[in-house]
Amino acid sequence: MRRIYLVKIGELSLKGANRPFFEQVLVRNLSAMLKNSSACVNRRNGRLYVSCEDAAAPVVEDALSRLAGITGWAQARKTEKTPPAVIKAAVEEVAAYAASGAKTFKIETRRTDKSFPLNSYAICCAAADAALAQFNNLKVDVHKPDAVINIEIRENAYVYGVERAGLKGLPVGTAGRGLLLLSGGIDSPVAGYMMALRGMKCRAVYFHAHPYTSLEAKEKVMRLSQIVGRYTMGLPLRVVSFTKVQQAIKEKAQTAWRTVLLRMAMMDCASALARYEKCKCLVTGESLSQVASQTVENITCTGSRSRLPVFRPLIGMDKEAIIRLSVSIGAYETSILPYEDCCVLFSPPHPVLRANLEEAGAIYESLNLQPLIKEAILGAEKY
Repeated sequence: MRRIYLVKIGELSLKGANRPFFEQVLVRNLSAMLKNSSACVNRRNGRLYVSCEDAAAPVVEDALSRLAGITGWAQARKTEKTPPAVIKAAVEEVAAYAASGAKTFKIETRRTDKSFPLNSYAICCAAADAALAQFNNLKVDVHKPDAVINIEIRENAYVYGVERAGLKGLPVGTAGRGLLLLSGGIDSPVAGYMMALRGMKCRAVYFHAHPYTSLEAKEKVMRLSQIVGRYTMGLPLRVVSFTKVQQAIKEKAQTAWRTVLLRMAMMDCASALARYEKCKCLVTGESLSQVASQTVENITCTGSRSRLPVFRPLIGMDKEAIIRLSVSIGAYETSILPYEDCCVLFSPPHPVLRANLEEAGAIYESLNLQPLIKEAILGAEKY
């Protein structure tokens, strides 16, 4: 037996003449997520329809829960487009809720096909009357019902109950490509996820400092790239060895400047790597004043080394909100594993909090890190 899922798009409906492009990317993304299943995806008049065998339903529902660009989805009953068939399907849906203990219900109708003989209000009344005639213990409650039954009259008629929320946003791949600076912490995976919801297709770079950072730390980041990649249509990862760069900073610079200079070097390296990867921006997990390197002044200094725009989707969020998002995408338990990244290991006890841009730039240039950064890029591992 085949099931059908009705999928609603949201923000895409505002795209005017560009809407077909966004919808095509959305269909392409969902089809790619379902390529190893029996599911089929179709697009018609502002809705996606996914049909599949019962055995593939868990795969379809998992994909829809991770698909950027949709506002909601539901398993639906497809019926003949006649009043008796629609009312019968609605009553059957009400019966399922009554069997599970519902005491009140509400019918909502959307009729895009105006040739249907009943208008939306008349459909709601007819379906509710039929349900009440069959179930004496049920009542209609239009304000806080136990169950909401939806009817849509389109090219076919569809009836469904439980509607699950989608991730919203835009389809991944409609807003260009960015390079995510991915660490082993909580913030950067969430930043990559948030940019995916704005349609950006990301690649990632991780700066590794073996033997100061362990192989477990590297494996942790690789696992995070897999977790985030479930929402971002994959997340290719480059691991850049930054040991020599960090050693040079440690040997040549004052202790208090290490963190700012290291982050400037990372931005320098990421900016060069982004051009090689054909990325149009950098993405970081910075949140204003969360740590010493994220004061306005220090962010200004680190960002100055990038020749591309730097997007910081978490900049105004507090830590609790970031953690909630990390938990929701399944990254939190991996992010808190006790394997520290290179930023933490070389962090000075009393770092510069409000670096002067000109002074920071002069110190950075005096370190002559470009040959080491170039070497690091050429030796990067790709996963």
